Amino acid sequence: MKLYLNKLEQNLIKTEIQITGSKSETNRLLLLQSLFGNLSLENLSNSDDATVMQKGLQAIQGEVDIHHAGTAMRFLTSYFASSEGKEVVLTGSARMKERPIKVLVDALQSLGADISYVESEGYPPLKIKGKKLTKTSVGLPADVSSQYISSLLLIAPHLTNGMVLDLMGKITSIPYIKMTLGLLNEIGVQTKFEGNQIKVYPKTQVDDKTMVVESDWSAASYFYSIAALAEVSSEIRLSSYKKDSLQGDSVLSEIYKDFGVETYFEENTIVLRKVKNVTLETLDLELHNAPDIAQTIAVTCFGLGMGCNLTGLHTLPIKETDRLAAMKTELEKVGATVTISDKSLHLASGQGISTDKVIDTYNDHRMAMAFAPLALKTALYINDAGVVSKSYPDFWKDMKLVGLQISSV
Repeated sequence: MKLYLNKLEQNLIKTEIQITGSKSETNRLLLLQSLFGNLSLENLSNSDDATVMQKGLQAIQGEVDIHHAGTAMRFLTSYFASSEGKEVVLTGSARMKERPIKVLVDALQSLGADISYVESEGYPPLKIKGKKLTKTSVGLPADVSSQYISSLLLIAPHLTNGMVLDLMGKITSIPYIKMTLGLLNEIGVQTKFEGNQIKVYPKTQVDDKTMVVESDWSAASYFYSIAALAEVSSEIRLSSYKKDSLQGDSVLSEIYKDFGVETYFEENTIVLRKVKNVTLETLDLELHNAPDIAQTIAVTCFGLGMGCNLTGLHTLPIKETDRLAAMKTELEKVGATVTISDKSLHLASGQGISTDKVIDTYNDHRMAMAFAPLALKTALYINDAGVVSKSYPDFWKDMKLVGLQISSV
């Protein structure tokens, strides 16, 4: 699906959007629900990733194909490894077979897991024979994807002796680790996080409980970008959100002050209001705790004529695509000057915006969604626009509610 996005005749926006549940929280809670059974879940994400996760958790044997869903690949690896009697081959798309998983497999094998590689050493597909894991201590490099760490933490209370996880080096993506621990705590699992060591105590059952998934802050980032590129006094209301969110991307409410956008909390709603035009020439941000919003921020900066130096992005090259290389290519199409390293992106300020350019999405939902707000500044095409269903199936519908003119090509 190819879409043509027209810029608005005026960029004064007043709208209200209901965002579905966080994909990150949903997939964690779905796994915990499978382990403990008596958790009721509300406001689940309607994303492809959540659907794949639900389907995968129901499997007992045979092939489990998670397509592009990296979270499902990491979480289900630990889930199946610790599930006695289950024997599966866990596989995915061609890109998934290029995404490393050796760090997680090594950790699980050290706990006694029976996992072998079907094709290439260190990469999916994985043949997993579930068994009872009784060993307790495991170590991981601290700077790996937080999904490896969360994958282990989620199965930890279900293990006979719990888990002691030692993280070696400087820890990155701490908010995602704290999200996992926070959800464990909410269902009554005892945890301890001190220095570079995390302890999760065993728990055989939890009380009946209804968990309401908070709406997705990563999804909110695109509306922050819309607000930043819109006229002063524009206002977008998003629900359902918490002021004391477990999601690391809630840092958006602070970051976007530099773009003239203020965030107001009203019960379960956040109100994004463009209060001023920015004068900042270059924005410097360290994003190792929130790398998923880097693409959105870079496009926002470009749309406003600002430069940016974004660092802490070492996990982006192993996402759905090499996001740093993809951002450089696509931003340069629309007139930007960009340099990248293996963990940073640098955008020059004051660049003019080209019109009617075709943005490629590389099977990456965030490429499509990050560039969409730029339609407030220039007309553009989005190739393979349907890729947004991975995390946000209603994205284009909601962009129309904001007022963007969108048509199929």
